[in-house]
Amino acid sequence: MNMPVDARRQALEAWVADELNAAPEWAVASADASFRRYFRAQVRQGEETVSYIAMDAPPERENNAAFIQIAGLMAEAGLNVPRVLAADHERGFLLLTDLGTRTFLDVLDEDNADALFGAASGALIDWQQASRPGVLPDYDRATLAAELELFRDWYLARHLQYAPTAEEHAAIDRAFVFLLDHICAQPQVFVHRDYMPRNLMISDPLPGVLDFQDARYGPVTYDVASLFRDAFISWPTARIDGWVRHYWDAARERGIPVGDDFSVFKRDLALMGAQRHIKVLGIFARIAHRDGKPRYLADTPRFVKYLEPVVAEYEELAALAPLLQKDAP
Repeated sequence: MNMPVDARRQALEAWVADELNAAPEWAVASADASFRRYFRAQVRQGEETVSYIAMDAPPERENNAAFIQIAGLMAEAGLNVPRVLAADHERGFLLLTDLGTRTFLDVLDEDNADALFGAASGALIDWQQASRPGVLPDYDRATLAAELELFRDWYLARHLQYAPTAEEHAAIDRAFVFLLDHICAQPQVFVHRDYMPRNLMISDPLPGVLDFQDARYGPVTYDVASLFRDAFISWPTARIDGWVRHYWDAARERGIPVGDDFSVFKRDLALMGAQRHIKVLGIFARIAHRDGKPRYLADTPRFVKYLEPVVAEYEELAALAPLLQKDAP
């Protein structure tokens, strides 16, 4: 239902109060890069305060049926995800259980990172082990290719205001084909698609998992790249390599199709990460310039740093190197 934002919040609060048969105290929980908003509704029950999450997701903008479906799939796989307590599909309102207020990103430090990333890897393997084709949309070549084009359309053209030459366009095309050929040859599993510390919660059991509504069936390395080469926090390469090895060992034991050669897996992971980082440069530029949220641009240098060693290692990607060094006007 299309209604003004403030009217939507009023309608959401009235709906939740009716569902809970109570008058909650309200606070903003979060607003992300999409059109979804989350509000925390707290209700006194005797001596305790029970907290719920109310999600405002306009149905013309967001796929709420997918959110509910994937929440069910993840719960069946043993992941700690919000339970859907009530839904108003026409208006795009959901009432959810609350997984808490602290994300991994809020608390990660040198001392707890091993334990938190270990828990995240275990939950990821649980999710991957539940994989089966034909349940979620395919994360196919066309989708991956369209994501890469965001770099050309939004990061180069809009953010940097740079128009590549015909020769540069052809070189970008070849680099993208090289990435897609390798990525699309990888085994397929369930993919969360944004499995990173900002979407993992300090909850019991660890981790609580959020922001899963765009899940697909796609490359086995995708969520591993998201987890360890994050948009908002970076770690030393040697430490990441240790976490990746821990994941790979555990995944092999659980039958996840990660292959028997760790060096090949690391190559696949690097190329998958490159696709994601190129895409995110485009997405963050789009969020800034189309949606008026410029704060995301502050993290674009992190993705350039992630990309530089991969671009330097593969001749097929070399044409991207000078483009990554350009500054916005």
